[in-house]
Amino acid sequence: MSDARALGERAEAMIGALAGITAEPGKITRLYLSPEHRRAAALVGEWMRQAGLSVRMDAAGTMHGLLAPGLSGPRANRRLLVGSHIDTVVDAGRYDGNLGVVAGIVAVEELAARGIRLPFGLEILAFGDEEGVRYPKTLVSSSTIAGSLDPTVLDMVDATGMPIRGALAEFGGDPDHLAAEAYLRGDVIGYLEVHIEQGPVLESQGEALGVVSAIASQGRYRLTARGEAGHAGTVPMALRHDALAALAEVVLAVEEVARKGVRDSLVATVGEITARPGAVNVIPGEAMMSLDVRAANDAARVAAVEEIRRRVRDTGVRRGVVIGMETMIEKPVAAAAPWLKRAIAGGIEAVTGRKPREIMSGAGHDGQAMINLTDIGMIFVRCRAGISHNPLESVMIEDMGLAIEALVGTIVRIAEGGRA
Repeated sequence: MSDARALGERAEAMIGALAGITAEPGKITRLYLSPEHRRAAALVGEWMRQAGLSVRMDAAGTMHGLLAPGLSGPRANRRLLVGSHIDTVVDAGRYDGNLGVVAGIVAVEELAARGIRLPFGLEILAFGDEEGVRYPKTLVSSSTIAGSLDPTVLDMVDATGMPIRGALAEFGGDPDHLAAEAYLRGDVIGYLEVHIEQGPVLESQGEALGVVSAIASQGRYRLTARGEAGHAGTVPMALRHDALAALAEVVLAVEEVARKGVRDSLVATVGEITARPGAVNVIPGEAMMSLDVRAANDAARVAAVEEIRRRVRDTGVRRGVVIGMETMIEKPVAAAAPWLKRAIAGGIEAVTGRKPREIMSGAGHDGQAMINLTDIGMIFVRCRAGISHNPLESVMIEDMGLAIEALVGTIVRIAEGGRA
């Protein structure tokens, strides 16, 4: 068995190489279908080939590396999927998504080094659109494989007016053949992902690894307020229809609603606000804001969003401002399959010597799309102070090595008799 430290160092070197592929010097910014995404995909493809995988890029820009089954039998025509994403937020950390892709590739290298032959295919996936930063839609690439992509999203545009369709064509994908990339449920065993926790639980408990129980219910919305622009010095306060002031009231209402849902792990975030015309001496006649709502169960999220909608309507009426609330994304809770949780727990316990805890993921993951195709399971890895989506994101080398060992152990457990 390889030393966990050595596996972690191997992963760290690969993650460092990906971190160097960025649109912003001194920062890590790699958006879906950007030139930087293309360079990262090419590098990942080369690592896959070096690990002995057959490699292709699909129509949505996902990199696939397939290890053919080493044994014959009834499961030889099926495959276990392992993956994560290589896109990032703006000014990102190094490990979010990238660790999962690298862990899968290194796990394949380890299986070969140990002479382990699997009775099914093993496919490593490097998705390109988990963060949803460039376009107001997440999981385009994983939804394509899962067969759940709504083709109308291809008309969504980025800040420059470039539609996804056009960006895909420039990238080398094929927007007209996305439906053909969908996998059949009967051909897939399950989907596994290694990911940093993006939270503080594991670190607070002194534990390196955990088992994900489920991915939280999530919704994203766009609010647009339309009032009346006017001169900042001549329109009395009582006669104003200030679009930005109306949304400011909504922001506080969002916070108030979320604070009442602590028991259901309810959280709500306004991360973007813009005002127009955007002049210092003009009352904003139009304002826009984003809204992200998440909870441990679907009912809590739906109830919170309905209350927010009610508060939005009341605010608009009282202030004489028209406020629209558009749904961009809604994803239900994605529960990990019990049989995969057992296999993962066994893999973790074998390398840490202790039974791992189960943790709910408040962050979104490609598993939210893949669950439409197959059972999902995730390994969480401790990260310093739970910091993520931030350059301070940090993971210990030993923990990465343990995660790879646990992934190998999980795959072997599935091969030896897990439900497949």
